[in-house]
Amino acid sequence: MKNKKIIISISSLIILLLFGGSFSGRDDLYLEISKNIDLFGKVYKEISLNYVDDVNPTNFIREGINGMLSSLDPYTVFIDETKNEDINLITSGKYGGVGITIGVRGNKVTVIEVLDGYSAQKQGIRIGDILLQADSVKITEDNVNEISSLVKGEPGSTVQLKVLRNDDKDTLIFNLIREEVKVKNLIYYGFYPKNSNNVYLKLTNFSRSAGDEIKNALRELKAKKKIGSVILDLRGNPGGLLDVAVDIVDKFIEPNKLIVTTKGRDETSYKDYYSEEIPLLDNKTKVVLLINNGSASASEIVAGAIQDHDRGVILGTKSFGKGLVQTITPLSFNTSLKITTAKYYTPSGRCIQKIDYSKNNKVLAPADSLSEKKYFTDNKRPVFSAGGITPDTTVEFNIEGGITLDLLAKGLIFKFADHLYYSNPKEDYTKFTKNVVLKEFKKYLSDANYSYKSNAEKNVVELLAYAERNKLNPSLIENIIKVKQQFGQIDNDEFQIYQDEIFREIISEVAARFKDIRAREEEMLKHDKQFLAAYSIVQQDSIYNKLLSIK
Repeated sequence: MKNKKIIISISSLIILLLFGGSFSGRDDLYLEISKNIDLFGKVYKEISLNYVDDVNPTNFIREGINGMLSSLDPYTVFIDETKNEDINLITSGKYGGVGITIGVRGNKVTVIEVLDGYSAQKQGIRIGDILLQADSVKITEDNVNEISSLVKGEPGSTVQLKVLRNDDKDTLIFNLIREEVKVKNLIYYGFYPKNSNNVYLKLTNFSRSAGDEIKNALRELKAKKKIGSVILDLRGNPGGLLDVAVDIVDKFIEPNKLIVTTKGRDETSYKDYYSEEIPLLDNKTKVVLLINNGSASASEIVAGAIQDHDRGVILGTKSFGKGLVQTITPLSFNTSLKITTAKYYTPSGRCIQKIDYSKNNKVLAPADSLSEKKYFTDNKRPVFSAGGITPDTTVEFNIEGGITLDLLAKGLIFKFADHLYYSNPKEDYTKFTKNVVLKEFKKYLSDANYSYKSNAEKNVVELLAYAERNKLNPSLIENIIKVKQQFGQIDNDEFQIYQDEIFREIISEVAARFKDIRAREEEMLKHDKQFLAAYSIVQQDSIYNKLLSIK
């Protein structure tokens, strides 16, 4: 009975608030909204009170909210009170925690990064530790999404973590004090190669402090020696705050240059963002941006502005294609609504949004065409809208071996790096040879009863099962068996074929165990085709200038 009164009161309050609003200038729209809110409230109340089984009113209304938002775009979402901390992380780049990043490796929830200077590192938690328990809650891959809220909390509070390490031999308990953790956006900066004047910057996010991190890094490096070129790595960077993207572009281009324009349904969303600062580097300093399909949103704003003003070469593969801007609106009961309020346009006028969510949509009115159109950079180079940022020079860099992908997906390379470290904790990992490491890895895989089957072989196995089940021609079955055996041999040879790639992945993980995340990045760069191509370009004036049509 109590629930019934609460539901009726909430429904009445919603309707009262709607009718109490101003209808000036938009009478028809407000009337339509009011009618449908009234209808929605009545359906919600009737189901909540009269459905044959008990209905959870909170879960029911939130399913309705999520269903309603699913008819728009994937970036317009309701954020409940359990995830509101994520908003603080995005906007401020800070959270209360112990300084670890976790992920699933194989089927184990594992520490994949330990941040310097925080409780986890000071107490001795290591990359590769498997999380078993947070306080009294057991941790499995099924509840991994809840672990973050268990480990995070108010600075000064404590959390107890139980971990497994050293090939599952050691079980350890850590009592950690939560601190205010500042997330680093710039996970690597420095002169690389070491003896060069080239600066490599690896930016992974666009939270509030990203611009200052780049500014401080460049100032620090300029104090050491002259900077001849900068390679800014935005690969896999999903974006973040729009004004932070503007701030980062401001570090590279001259004042009073258009960086990005936003346009939405309301005139107040129309805004031009211009550069204001004196750039940290003069125009003689070459710039190359690395992008791929994982570079989205704010990454694309930076890439688009640099490309349109011919300030640097964009290298890699086409970016994700997210040209939409979201605004976060606080709601009641510590919840929020993240809503798409505008599209953004690069200085040349391009909207790089790839997917038109209004197409074949009964809820959304048809949007402006997102078809490909030609635009021009400052140097009159042609660039195109729709579908993301197309690089000035395309260089592919993917994991090629199916067996390499399988080993990574099953966490075996990650776990082997732990095995190698705990077996040789005092060794100099830089002296590990490829032949010795791969021989040890093969033994490790054999002990783990690992076997690899390519998708092709799996399909042949299914075909054989079908043929035998349906008693097809015996000669056909015999031929399928021969093909299966041939694929089995090919799969056995894959380890040898992709040994360089496998070793690259192993040694980069090993570097993180013996040294730190910075060492892992440097090991990867040694074999990174896109970085090596970028470095080659900044070493050759003629190629760099030709790509940018500089005369």
